[in-house]
Amino acid sequence: MKFREYKENGNKWITTMGNDIFPDYLNDAMNTFTPYIKDFFKLSKESSSSIDLFKKINKLSGKQRIQYLRIFRRYIAPELPVEMLKKKKFEPKIIEGYGDTFRNNIEANRIHDQNPDEYDKILSALLYEYKYRGQKGYDLTGYFFDWFNKRFPEFTIIGPKGAGTDLQLYDYLPNYIKHNTPTDFIIFDESKKVLAVGYARYDSDRGGSQEDDRIGGNRDKVTLIRQYNKRQNSNIKVVFLNDGPGLLLGSMWNDYSEIEDYGKGIAMVTTLKMLDTRLTKEWLLS
Repeated sequence: MKFREYKENGNKWITTMGNDIFPDYLNDAMNTFTPYIKDFFKLSKESSSSIDLFKKINKLSGKQRIQYLRIFRRYIAPELPVEMLKKKKFEPKIIEGYGDTFRNNIEANRIHDQNPDEYDKILSALLYEYKYRGQKGYDLTGYFFDWFNKRFPEFTIIGPKGAGTDLQLYDYLPNYIKHNTPTDFIIFDESKKVLAVGYARYDSDRGGSQEDDRIGGNRDKVTLIRQYNKRQNSNIKVVFLNDGPGLLLGSMWNDYSEIEDYGKGIAMVTTLKMLDTRLTKEWLLS
C-alpha cells in the first residue's frame, strides 16, 4: 500500500503522545523552574542595565543560560527571535537591533517583587511548556531506532536519538556535493554501504506556511538523492518518519503522498504503526 491509501483510516495509523494536563504538572513545573527564576532576579539586581544582564547571561553555559534567556525574554525582551538567542555569537547583533526595546531591568525587578510567589508560579507553568516541546520528536526517533535494531539486526542505523547535531550527507556519501543537507538518521547494510537516509518529525499541530515550508523542503531532499543516485548509479532511499495528529490536518496527508509519488520508488512516508508492513528489507535493498 502507498501512503495515500492509508488516509481513509488515517486516525488509526497515527501515534498520539499525550500531553500533561494543567494544573496536574504545576508542582513539577515549580520545582523545576522556580530556582532558575529566583537566581535570575538575583543576577538582575546585580546588573547595571538590561544589556549588562544580557551579557552576563551569555557568559553562562548549558541549561542555566538557556533557562535564564527564556526568563529574560518573558520579562524584558519579548521581541527577541528565539533562534538568534540560542547562539552567543549573535549577542552584538541582538543588542544593536533590539537593545532599545528591552524593558529596564530595574523595572522588571520592581514588577516581580510586587508578587513573586504568584508570578513565579505562572511563569513556571509557561516555561514547562517549553520543557517537552521537542521531546515528542526525540521519543519518536527513539522508538524508531529501537524498532529498527530489533527488526534489522544485520543493518546499522546512526543519528542523534535526542538533542544533538544532525548528520551531514557529504560526510557519508562518496562524491556527494558539498551541500548543507542535515539528516536525522542514516541506514547502512552489513558492508557499511548507505541504504537510506531519513528524517523524523512529530507533528502535534501543523498548518499554513509551516506546512508549505515542510513539504517544499522534503521535496528538495528527495530531489538531491535522486540526482545523486543518477550520478553514482546507486539506489539510496529516503525515509520520512512522520507521526502525530498534525498529519490529519489541512492537506498534510495529500502533500506527503505526493512526496512519496515524486520519489518514484526511492521515497517512503511512514508512521510508527506502519513500519512493520512498509519499511521492509526488500524495499531497502531494492
